[in-house]
Amino acid sequence: MASSEDLVVDLDSVGVVRTGSHLLHDLTWKVELDERWVVLGPNGAGKTTLLSIAAARLYPSTGTAHVLGERLGRTDVNELRTRIGIASAALAERIPGEERVVDVVMTASWGVVGRWRERYEAMDEVRARALLEQFGVAGLADRAYGTLSEGERKRVQIARALMTDPELLLLDEPAAGLDLGAREDLVGRLAELAYDPDAPALVLVTHHVEEIPPGFTHALLLRDGAVVAQGLIGDTVTGENLSKTFDVPLTLERAGSRFAARAA
Repeated sequence: MASSEDLVVDLDSVGVVRTGSHLLHDLTWKVELDERWVVLGPNGAGKTTLLSIAAARLYPSTGTAHVLGERLGRTDVNELRTRIGIASAALAERIPGEERVVDVVMTASWGVVGRWRERYEAMDEVRARALLEQFGVAGLADRAYGTLSEGERKRVQIARALMTDPELLLLDEPAAGLDLGAREDLVGRLAELAYDPDAPALVLVTHHVEEIPPGFTHALLLRDGAVVAQGLIGDTVTGENLSKTFDVPLTLERAGSRFAARAA
C-alpha cells in the first residue's frame, strides 16, 4: 500500500463544514502519480470543495489531507501551490481581457494574473508558445485574451495550468459552456494529455459523462458531499452508480472509451 509520500493526493476521513453546512462528509480518497481521475456529481455535491483541498486552497475541518506528500496545515502552502496546476472558472474570471494570450500563460510562472513588472526569460516565452501549440491555439499567442471564443479561452487556461510543469493538474469543468465542436476538440486534446506518460496526475471535475476523455483511468462519484462510488472507471461509471449519484434513473451507453447517459 502506497504511503502518503508516494501519493499525489491522500485524503483520510476528510470533512468540510462552512457556516453550519457540511460540504464534505468523511471522505477518503487517494490519487497516485500515474492515475487520471474524473470526479462526477450534481450541483452541490462537493466537487469544487474537493478540488479546493487538492489545490491546497482549503483546509479540511476534520480528517487529514496530504497533497504531494505535504500535510495541509503543517506546510508552506505557497510553495506547495507552485507544484499544482489548476484551471477553473474562478481563476478565468480574474484574467484581464486585454492581456496578450502568451502572457496569460507565461504569468503562471510567477503565480500572478496580469503581467506587470515581473521579469521573464526567453525560455519562458518559448515554453508558453509551445504549450499553446500543444492545445491548438499557437496562432492566437499575440491576440488579446478577451477577443477569444470560449473554447479558445479554455485551451489557453489549460496551457497556463501546465506552464510550471506541475506534478498535479486540476481541471474544474473545463468543457462547461462549450458547443459540441469545441467540446469534442477539447476532449480529444485532454485524451492526448491523459495518454502521455510524462503528464502530471490529472483530476477533472464534470457533471457530464460525455465529457470524460479517453485515457482517464479512475472515477469518483459524489452526492451531498459523500462518496457514492470510486475506483477504476469501468467498474465505477455504471448506470446504477450514476442513478444513485444524480438521483434519477439513468441508462449508460459506452462506445469505446466514451460514455453517454440518458434518462431510463
